[in-house]
Amino acid sequence: MQSFTEISQDLQELLLTAHHTKKMEKGTFLFQEGMTANELFIVQSGIIQISKIVPDGRELTLRMCSKGDLIGELSLFCPSPKYMLNAKVVENGEVAIIYKDELEERLNQDHKLTLELIKWISLQYRKTQTKFRDLVLHGKKGALYSTLIRLSNSYGVEAEQGIIIKTPLTNQELANFCGTSREVVNRMLGELRKNGALSIDKGIITIHDLNYLKVEIDCENCPIDICNIE
Repeated sequence: MQSFTEISQDLQELLLTAHHTKKMEKGTFLFQEGMTANELFIVQSGIIQISKIVPDGRELTLRMCSKGDLIGELSLFCPSPKYMLNAKVVENGEVAIIYKDELEERLNQDHKLTLELIKWISLQYRKTQTKFRDLVLHGKKGALYSTLIRLSNSYGVEAEQGIIIKTPLTNQELANFCGTSREVVNRMLGELRKNGALSIDKGIITIHDLNYLKVEIDCENCPIDICNIE
């Protein structure tokens, strides 16, 4: 696998268990909620959206996974495992495939690898907890503002006019991160544009006043490895 040496050091051991790779096409799913979970995936290229369908039918986006990220880990050591989330391809790429039962056997024998995986899973839980904290404490506004802050940390490029989020997003995609409707996000973005906190041009968001977003949600300035969209 050509990209093996390019991914993060912590995940190189996991790649040793991968049997083959799989091409991904935009708009397809690696897996969906309820499917039998026999495999885990490490992203080698492209972007995958991890989401959950809530009871009223809305989609809540939890993560945007890119190169080096592990997907499907929630099924580990579960009897009759089913995928709990959806993994949708939003940018063409490739994943390395790991068989769940073989990884579990290796984890039972390799304590160092087990520790690396536990640390990684713990980090993902902390990221998810902070997202739900913002949603619970500050509602839809907190969810949107914290999403914009996370996007700036993951995809932001500093420029004279502010921080440009180089990945284009539709208002519906932003709404999915917030677990709300596109109409609500439209209204909140309009208010942010009106007060000069941000501007949008052809889906590209430029944040002019990041501090305004942070103050509005009592931002705790979490480290970037927690405060990101990945």
